[in-house]
Amino acid sequence: MSTFAPAPGAPGRSARLWKPRHIYFTAAAHAEEHGRRIADRLDQLRLPYEVLSANRLPKLGGSTVRETYQKAKNTLAIVTAPPSALKLTPIPPSADWQFHLAKGCPAHCQYCYLAGSLPGAPVTRTYANLEAILENNANYIDPHRALTTFEASCYTDPLGIEHLTGSLSRAIEWFGQQPEARLRWVTKYDAVNPLLNLQHNGQTRCRISLNAGWVTRRLEGGTADLEARLHAMRRLAQAGYRVGAVLAPLMPFEDWKTEYADMLDRLREALDFPVDLTFELITHRFTPGSKEILLDWYPNTSLDFNEETRAKKRNKFGSHKFVYTREQMDELKGWFSAEIKARFPEGEVLYFT
Repeated sequence: MSTFAPAPGAPGRSARLWKPRHIYFTAAAHAEEHGRRIADRLDQLRLPYEVLSANRLPKLGGSTVRETYQKAKNTLAIVTAPPSALKLTPIPPSADWQFHLAKGCPAHCQYCYLAGSLPGAPVTRTYANLEAILENNANYIDPHRALTTFEASCYTDPLGIEHLTGSLSRAIEWFGQQPEARLRWVTKYDAVNPLLNLQHNGQTRCRISLNAGWVTRRLEGGTADLEARLHAMRRLAQAGYRVGAVLAPLMPFEDWKTEYADMLDRLREALDFPVDLTFELITHRFTPGSKEILLDWYPNTSLDFNEETRAKKRNKFGSHKFVYTREQMDELKGWFSAEIKARFPEGEVLYFT
């Protein structure tokens, strides 16, 4: 069995385990095997919940935008994934396919990419028909390829709700038995203890979302601080997992090079042993719709939403988002590529976007 030495320095400030004030089971979800496992976890945590008589959730909105946000962010709904969720779609450049353990997230990130992507109030919905979801993944493993990759965190942070659901652990163990498939997930949380002794067999890449200290402190409410995330990544790597750093959202704020250099230095200190390490570099962007929602949720944000200083990028459907200018993107890409290579010659940058 692996031993887990402490990371250099203090382990940082851990995120509080989320304890939602409102928890609902739909009737179908409560009847599922994994739904009953979730109910057992909630009983052990002494968290009250309501089992609904049907499969429709009650109205979860408030009288104002802020009230709706606050109530939704304190709500966990255990539901069953609809049949459409079993029709997987590609998710380049992250992975071959995306599948979902849940949708929604308890964190309070002021740049939240789920704003505008998920309809309705920002309730966290976790899926009780987990075994059907995992078994369906087998249909998408390409026998003609050495490896098929699956992303599990497009619409949620699975570690942020793991103490309530156990879904991530079950997925890791399932992928551990699939030599031609690999699970990928990412988190801003640090409660990795339940994952350390799982039979993952090297088939899971655990990625930690990292950013400059200023961004983590000011814009990522309810999450673990940078040092705690680095400590979690170290422990996962020591447990034999492949690991990754998702540097997102990258922003060219004042003195950004100094702050990001410090972050990379601290990552190098935490991973002071041989490790299978990848990097994903994602710059900040927003749509007109997500901007409106986020400013309703976080009216006092210090996040830069100035459209005049951005470039407009259109997609094939005619909509657009605001990204950094070409000059800024080139500078960010060049700087991060060089700094990562200097510190992590063994690491692989998967993409920059």
